[in-house]
Amino acid sequence: MVTYKDYMLFSKLPHTWCAGCGDGIILQSIAAVFAEMQWDKHDIALVSGIGCFGRVDDYLDINCMHVTHGRALPAATGIALANPSLHVLVTMGDGDGTTIGGNHLIHAARRNVNVTAVIANNYNYGQTGGQYSATTPTGSITSTSPYGHIEQNFDVCRLAEAAGASYVARTTTYNPVQMRKLIRDGFANQGFSLIEVMVACPTHYGRYNRLGEAADMMRKMKEQSVPVEAAEKMTEEELKGKIMVGCLVNRPRPDYYSKYKKIIDEQTVEA
Repeated sequence: MVTYKDYMLFSKLPHTWCAGCGDGIILQSIAAVFAEMQWDKHDIALVSGIGCFGRVDDYLDINCMHVTHGRALPAATGIALANPSLHVLVTMGDGDGTTIGGNHLIHAARRNVNVTAVIANNYNYGQTGGQYSATTPTGSITSTSPYGHIEQNFDVCRLAEAAGASYVARTTTYNPVQMRKLIRDGFANQGFSLIEVMVACPTHYGRYNRLGEAADMMRKMKEQSVPVEAAEKMTEEELKGKIMVGCLVNRPRPDYYSKYKKIIDEQTVEA
């Protein structure tokens, strides 16, 4: 019986993440999904960017590609188009995936490229000192906004939905059972799937904003989480400060490779 352990590189442990960081929970959840799907490790391709969560490829015994900052999605697009039989996963943080690589996120969603992207959102650049990112809440304290962040942050899931992603979901590291289900459903979707996972960063964001210890931040995520079904009955005012969790978008449509292949096949027949 295949288990998550068959996809792990235990020789690389202990990991390099800070105590209390939830990235390890996502790592185990990803490996558990591979085991549930009973996939051959040679049929999986992982592309990761730069940042805390970008280190996830260090601990997985599958095909991995570690690329430059913000460029994980273009690399994954190339892999998915060159070998559509692969299960392509992209792991990014909020800085890597939405700030430095935000433009690539928009176009991967627009094209509906058949990759599954997991973005670990801890509201800052955790690896380089806690600088603010595109998802840092307005008013938050970071190393580059010591008097309060003045910029408007954006909602990753709403951005992906507006750009055309065919599957969008959100969860937190407090609920790994839900996380595994959403990642599994993302892989089942033929097209671009985005799963945003809210992660506590006690070392930087939590310390700067006096959110307590890692356990306190986990409890806060539990208290803030609102299932999609319940959120639909709440007003915008009631949803302020809440984290809407669950499947937010599931609208299947032809993926980029299928549409491209159709054109090639039609031209081949005519020739």
